[in-house]
Order: sequence, then C-alpha cells, then structure tokens
Amino acid sequence: MIEHIIILENVDPVVFFGINNVNIQLLKTLYPKLRIVARGNVIKVIGDEAEISAFEEKIHELEKFSIEMNVLREEDILDIVKGKAPAVAKQDNLIIHGMNGKPIVARTENQQKLVNVFDENDLVFAIGPAGSGKTYTAIALAVRALKTKQVRKIILSRPAVEAGEKLGFLPGDMKEKIDPYLQPLYDALEDMIPPVKLREYIENKIIQIAPLAFMRGRTLNDAVIILDEAQNTTKAQIKMFLTRLGLNGKMIVTGDITQIDLPHTQQSGLIHAMNVLHKIKGITTVEFNKKDIVRHKLVQRIVEAYEKEAPPNLPKREGKNEREG
Repeated sequence: MIEHIIILENVDPVVFFGINNVNIQLLKTLYPKLRIVARGNVIKVIGDEAEISAFEEKIHELEKFSIEMNVLREEDILDIVKGKAPAVAKQDNLIIHGMNGKPIVARTENQQKLVNVFDENDLVFAIGPAGSGKTYTAIALAVRALKTKQVRKIILSRPAVEAGEKLGFLPGDMKEKIDPYLQPLYDALEDMIPPVKLREYIENKIIQIAPLAFMRGRTLNDAVIILDEAQNTTKAQIKMFLTRLGLNGKMIVTGDITQIDLPHTQQSGLIHAMNVLHKIKGITTVEFNKKDIVRHKLVQRIVEAYEKEAPPNLPKREGKNEREG
C-alpha cells in the first residue's frame, strides 16, 4: 500500500467534485480498492500502486474535460472511466464552453470575423453599436487563450468617463466609485468562469480588471489585454494604453464611435488611433453593425431609430468628432 497526492491545477473544485462532493463519491464507488480523500484542489489516494496509477490517469482526463467544458456530470465520469469519449454536442462557431457547459459561440458573421482575425493579428480594433457582442466575444477569446495556456494573464480595462453622472457624487471609496464602470466586464467573466475559480484568478492577479489610468507605466507580457469603451479615451490615453503591449501579448480595443462621452471639443482617441494605425501590419479592424445586435430585439430597433433621426458621422480619418446619441 502506498499514499499518493494528486494536485488539480486549473479546475474549480465545485465543478470537479460536484455539489456535496457527489462526483468524488462516485469515484469512490468506481474504485472500491482505493481510499480517496479530496480537499481543495488536492486528492490523496491510498492503495495498490497499479490501481493508483490507473486512477491518476483517469483523474487527469477528467480534469482536462472539466477545464474545457466547465462542467463534469455523472455520465461524463462514467464514460471517461470506461474509456469512452463523453457525448458532447458539436457546436458551430464555438469559442469556449461557459458556465455549466453552455457553449459560447460567435453568433454573427462579424463576431466570427473577430474570432478569425484574433489569431492572425496582435492588435484588433472592434467597433460597433451597443449589443453587437464585440466586448463579450473579445472576453471569450481572452478566456480561451488563458485556458489553453497561450497566455498567463488577462487584463481588462475601461476609461472611467462620466456619461451624465458625476463620479464624485457616487458613494464609497475610490474602488467602490470605479467598480460600477467595470461591472460589464465582471458580468461577462461570470458567464464563462466558475465563481470560485474566477475569484482565485482575480486574487492571484491572473485576471486583472482596472480603470485605464492604472495601466500607466506597465509592460504587459504573456497577456490578452482588452480596452473596452475606447471611444471615451483621449489621444494621449489610448497611445499610453497601446504602448503597454509586451512580448507574447495580444490586444483587443472595443468601442462605439456613436456614443462618445468626451467634451464636444475633444477628439476621441479611438478614432485618431484607427486613422494613424490602419495601414500597419499586425493591426486590423472589425466593424460591427446593427445586424450584429444580439440583445433584446428592441435594441436593434432603437439603434435604427437613432440612425434615422441623426445619421452618425462615422470616422473621417481626420478632424474632431461630435458626440452622438
């Protein structure tokens, strides 16, 4: 009899072990000759060396499946232990599996275009109206890169620009004032990463979510870096952000150039950056439109109504722009 320790590196214990440890109880039933104790991300197993070796091999297969699928059900465990491939429905345009195995897919042509160009370019501008899925798709690509170990970190940022409300009048300390601006980024991550694992990633700074001002002075290596709501950056701010790109890094910059909350006299840094950088190899732009809107059907109608009332001045490659919408 020997004792062996198995460390699960990237799984969420709640997903892997199941509610009330139902999955570990099933494994104990399937391996009655072994004594199995699980705590946190560690499994201690006692028994015959050959039995332990076979058990560990299956545990790592289960680990890989649960990381990829974000779910581990009784039927999946039974299939893997028996040497069968778990039944997984094929999904066109799949990016990753989100919470409870829900497939997160590119739902429109331009979302799929963003998926395709992400692999080929180190900087992608994704511009388009509210609800077109540009930020959500970008975050899904970042999570996929993290899960497949293409990068070691995800950096998500937004400018804390006021859209009518005054930041100073919000209650709380600076973090509490800033967090509402960053909440949409948290919302997307919560769709894709189990809560315990997400909290661990944030505590260990594997996923970092911060206002744009916090990016100054940093060099971001081995990371996917996303700047959301970039239409609300100044020229100096977006230049500062873009020059944070480090080795083995990728950037996605998203924004809606019809919803600029800067003073009327100030040009959007996003429009200026697209004008300056559009011919550089390794940089590309994906333009979303109202056909990409995947929120409530009324959102598309609202966008169309505003377009009819005041057609937006889409980026002329020079000059200042007016705030729209």
